[in-house]
Amino acid sequence: MYGIDSYVAIGDSFTEGLNDKRADGTFRGWADRLAEMLAAGEPGFQYANLALRGKMLDEIMAEQLPQALELKPDLVTLCAGGNDVIVPGADVDAIAARLEAGVAALREAGIPVVMFNGPDTKALSVMSVLRGKVAIYNTHLWAIAARHGAKMVDLWTMAPLHDRRAWCDDRLHFTTDAHRRIALLTAEVLGVPVTEDWREPYPSSAEPANWISSRRSDLAWTKLHLLPWIRRQLRGESMGDGLSPKRPQLSPLLPIEGPAIELRDNAAAS
Repeated sequence: MYGIDSYVAIGDSFTEGLNDKRADGTFRGWADRLAEMLAAGEPGFQYANLALRGKMLDEIMAEQLPQALELKPDLVTLCAGGNDVIVPGADVDAIAARLEAGVAALREAGIPVVMFNGPDTKALSVMSVLRGKVAIYNTHLWAIAARHGAKMVDLWTMAPLHDRRAWCDDRLHFTTDAHRRIALLTAEVLGVPVTEDWREPYPSSAEPANWISSRRSDLAWTKLHLLPWIRRQLRGESMGDGLSPKRPQLSPLLPIEGPAIELRDNAAAS
């Protein structure tokens, strides 16, 4: 129906689907949701998701990109480099150059590519310090997309993501509702008709936002998420160590079992 009979998603935890958790403990996420929309009315549709939490850009380029090139699907979605950008002292320009090599390889193989820029972290306490680096990276991403004829999903200007309710407690991963909205926006970028509006604002909130509650929240977040992430970085470890992609090969979609539930206490890493 949409000219997309096969779809491969590559990236890190954002594309794997954290924290859009199903009742059976598996992650769904925007990419699975997009695949479900693409599969509607396409009995031969096949989907692979090679993304893994914690993966750095070079790992994605070395491990996932070759598989995507070999499968040569009708669509590849690529979101990578976020884990690299948040590392203190990271060279954003160099990260973008390495990502561009991957985009170029996909486009040279004749594979349509959809990219994602980084979301605005202004609404997130502490994480807001990353805004400048993310903005620089996003400028590179827009230029890369233009040079290679890739489509862009603009998360930075996506208004619902400016609401804290779109984010999980780790301040790195999105909630189930945010994944739903991102899937809808991605479908829109691809020209796939949708029946829901991702722009619908969140209801008004009476949640207090005083300095004391924010301070306590920051301290809890540092203990539960930031410090474990720092320890993993120092040890060269990743949340994805020992894990395998949830859909390593192109295959038909199976019916969804059970509703998605929110996961609020995942350790901080994407």
